[in-house]
Parts: sequence; structure tokens; C-alpha cells
Amino acid sequence: MAWHRQLPDRCRRILTDHRSVNAVAESFFATLKNELIYLHVWPTRRSARSAIFTFIEGWYNRVRLHSTLTYSSPQMYEEDYYRLSNAA
Repeated sequence: MAWHRQLPDRCRRILTDHRSVNAVAESFFATLKNELIYLHVWPTRRSARSAIFTFIEGWYNRVRLHSTLTYSSPQMYEEDYYRLSNAA
């Protein structure tokens, strides 16, 4: 039985109502798997965790362009946001 069928109806409605949030999460995990996880053999869980942290904090959150942020990096998006809100 699929895990989502075991949830109460209210929880399933909440999950269904947030499709766009789910799409962003699905996109993130697909990117993580395809660009990091599947390219290496991880000798220990610790080395995998360290690489995942470096991937997220060093590249995904700082450099990678995100379609949900008008094709800018999260760092650039935040800088623009604070610059514009301080100018107002």
C-alpha cells in the first residue's frame, strides 16, 4: 500500500493543495541525485552527508540559477531583495 493512502483525508488534502511546493522539492531532489549522488560511490554515510552539505550550501544555494527565483541564484535574489527593500 502506498504511504499516502495511509494518511488521514485532511493530510492528503494538505499535500495535494501544495503541489507547487512539492514540485520545487521534487526538482531539488532530482537535481541532488542526478548531479551528485549517482555520480559517486560513497564509502561511508558521513562522507555522503558532508558532500551533500557542500553541494547544497556551496553550490545549490549560492550559485545555481533557480527558475522559481526568476533564473537568479538564491544569493543574488536575496541581495536584490534587501537592496530594493532598503531603498524604499
